[in-house]
Amino acid sequence: MDNGQNLYRVLGVAPTATHEEILRAYRGMLRRTHPDTRSAASCAQSDELLRQVLAAYAVLRDPQRRADYDRRRAASASGPPTPVRVHWYPARFSIPLRAGPVTRHG
Repeated sequence: MDNGQNLYRVLGVAPTATHEEILRAYRGMLRRTHPDTRSAASCAQSDELLRQVLAAYAVLRDPQRRADYDRRRAASASGPPTPVRVHWYPARFSIPLRAGPVTRHG
């Protein structure tokens, strides 16, 4: 589901939430967004939110899927790999190509 969306934020829980906390948040969000408990004026927004809540809970309730999601989330949070600086010298200097040390600034 996650399409760049934070599933924990959809349910309003911390990433360290227990299964019971996730279940409690899911039930509360379900009560607020279910078609039987809302007015017709808020239909379109609530339908999308309901889909997000159902999809987030489907991932976070299963320990294996949640672990996979957390792993993907951690990998994407670390960002792209740091580029390596490469020094090139013309052939007339007959100095071999060398790569400098990779340093992370930030």
